[in-house]
Amino acid sequence: MRPAATVPAGPPAALQAEGLALRLGALQAVGGVSLALQAGQWVALVGPNGAGKSTLLSLLAGLRKPDAGRVWLQGRELAGMPLRERARTLAWLSQQGEAEGDIAAADVVRLGRLPRHGLFGAPDAADEAAVQQALAETEATAFSARRLNELSGGERQRVLLARALAVQAPVLLLDEPTTHLDAPHQRALLRGLAARARAGAAVAVVLHDLNLALAADRVLVMAQGRLVAEGAPADAALREALVAVFDHAFSIEALQLEGRARWAVLPRL
Repeated sequence: MRPAATVPAGPPAALQAEGLALRLGALQAVGGVSLALQAGQWVALVGPNGAGKSTLLSLLAGLRKPDAGRVWLQGRELAGMPLRERARTLAWLSQQGEAEGDIAAADVVRLGRLPRHGLFGAPDAADEAAVQQALAETEATAFSARRLNELSGGERQRVLLARALAVQAPVLLLDEPTTHLDAPHQRALLRGLAARARAGAAVAVVLHDLNLALAADRVLVMAQGRLVAEGAPADAALREALVAVFDHAFSIEALQLEGRARWAVLPRL
């Protein structure tokens, strides 16, 4: 029997993990990761291929059972939470989301409201308002009546994003949400996630595009299953660590865009 869970000291984070570890065969996919996601922040999780980003996110979402370590969701141990309560509190988008079938896009998004009204409950006006808001945020309203099997890859991705947003959960975990999206829709998505964070949500996003990641409030850097650096993009030590884990394949330069300081990743060719 495990000892009773104790929330780490200090004010409870929206999502907190201590000592998460998971071995997949001979590979130590995640090795002793501790972190805290705060309400009101959006966080980018980055690292080389095989660093353990997606595996870590699945552990944080409770989709995999760790070999060691614990996760707390709003101060409660995730493993002990009822599934419906967990689904209302934490919304998840996987890297390889299922988006096929003869079903209208809007009905897929409505599935995001199931944790609210239940399988046998009737959706109300608030549920439909959340669905329409999510469709608008992902710019998917125009094709919401079309079937999934009629949509492009980018359109299907926006539908899956809308489903996650429709939950209106205080914690959002998104694995490669910009997959299949063109540049304007990538920008719209990240602006929408930043707005959700400003409204009080905790948002964590796995990203491969480092230019997008450096627009986050905070960046977590993984390598070989471990968290090796974290900080704001303006933190020089964070940027140095980021360049190092990618074997100095690029530099990160400062620029001004729309009157704000930004960071640009420039490949070393």
